[in-house]
Amino acid sequence: MPNLRILPLLLLLHLQLSKAFPVPPEDQDEKNAKVIQSYLEKFYQLPKIRHMSERKIISGVTVEKLKEMQQFFGLNVTGKPNAETLETMGKPRCGVPDTGDFMITPGKPWEKTDLTYRIINYTPQLSHADVESIFAEAFQLWSRASRLTFTRISEGEADIRIEFARGDHGDNSPFDGPNGILAHAFQPGPGLGGDAHFDADETWTKNSSNYNLFLVAAHEFGHSLGLAHSSDPGALMYPNYAFREPSTFLLSQDDINGIQAIYGPSDNPVQPTGPSTPTACDPRLTFDAITTLRGETLFFQNRFFWRKHPQLPTVELDFISLFWPSLPSGIQAAYEDSESDLVFVFKGKQYWALNGYDILQGYPRDISNYGFPSSVQAIDAAVSYRGKTYFFINNQFWRYDNQRHSMDPDYPKSIASVFQGIGTRVDAVFQKDYFFFFFSGPTYYTFDIDAGRVTSVERSNRWLNC
Repeated sequence: MPNLRILPLLLLLHLQLSKAFPVPPEDQDEKNAKVIQSYLEKFYQLPKIRHMSERKIISGVTVEKLKEMQQFFGLNVTGKPNAETLETMGKPRCGVPDTGDFMITPGKPWEKTDLTYRIINYTPQLSHADVESIFAEAFQLWSRASRLTFTRISEGEADIRIEFARGDHGDNSPFDGPNGILAHAFQPGPGLGGDAHFDADETWTKNSSNYNLFLVAAHEFGHSLGLAHSSDPGALMYPNYAFREPSTFLLSQDDINGIQAIYGPSDNPVQPTGPSTPTACDPRLTFDAITTLRGETLFFQNRFFWRKHPQLPTVELDFISLFWPSLPSGIQAAYEDSESDLVFVFKGKQYWALNGYDILQGYPRDISNYGFPSSVQAIDAAVSYRGKTYFFINNQFWRYDNQRHSMDPDYPKSIASVFQGIGTRVDAVFQKDYFFFFFSGPTYYTFDIDAGRVTSVERSNRWLNC
């Protein structure tokens, strides 16, 4: 299956092919209608059309269900099947509905905290030891945040049965082959209650390729414990799949709040906490780094970044790992070198070179390659303009010559001596239309490069349409 980070390239290819071989509008409209009908039936309790006479009635309900889906995913609530809605519907996800009851079983939590699980069968793509270790680690995520404990048994009746299955596998929730629905689970209860099923037609892995079994399993086990889907895109219980590095993975605060609301807090002396998803219109919002990328502007914040395209009305929030799986979270500085069509990102003493959504081989490298002395341990912000790259570190800045690949003499200089009015600390900076935009805390400064002065001061989140 194609890696998720190249989906924008595949979309571009699709558009080019569409120009060469146009699809009749009525055919595309009919195809989109089927996608919407199927999606809303599966995940938003849209009634199925049993007779043609019901089509008009169902059509009105469809608009309301479409609005419900758009509201859940934070899209523009129009009730119309626009491009961003269809794109969201096309993403791989969990098979549990986003609203209403879980499939078949009645909804109530386990009445005990010591639960058993049994692995009924295995995927041939991973060793038995790997599968067992992955499932154990996925359960540990939830046990660390609550009073729950989990024990694997190899025979007999377990509370949670885990199996890989394909197509119609007897639970009234058939799988759909590669991609699409990846897995599903039933909330606590007798019979199917608590059971987790994984689509055997998927390619399951331990890394960022295809679908990481740990991430999907941890999500499904949340359902096995009684959690519904979350509309928080940073939560594990968000319905759409997104890769995150398993070795450093933490439950979000939203997930922790959810599991503790059902089973109470952990018995650990220090209560677990998790990262919260940034909110675009939070007046306290700050950015770690900002850069342009082929016309888009990327705003980095912890595990996430917002993508702002000049021709699109909405700003999209994504995990950094969804596009660059091997990049760390907490990027501290970034800049685009449009001459080489590269973006450079920095964290600590390391930096990476990105060509679009690919990381060049041979990275990360040490920032000493730029000529920084050993006393420089990290870069706060960076921006490139007219063949020079400006690096901001504490209350000083350095200037690097992109052609000569060396620092200009007589640097560093104080920020205040050249960029008057922006303060002494820069969190992020980027360049557009002969202006530098400096970000410090929740404020940004528009700096006219030619005039050498600040022309306006605004809230940082105005860039995110707030």
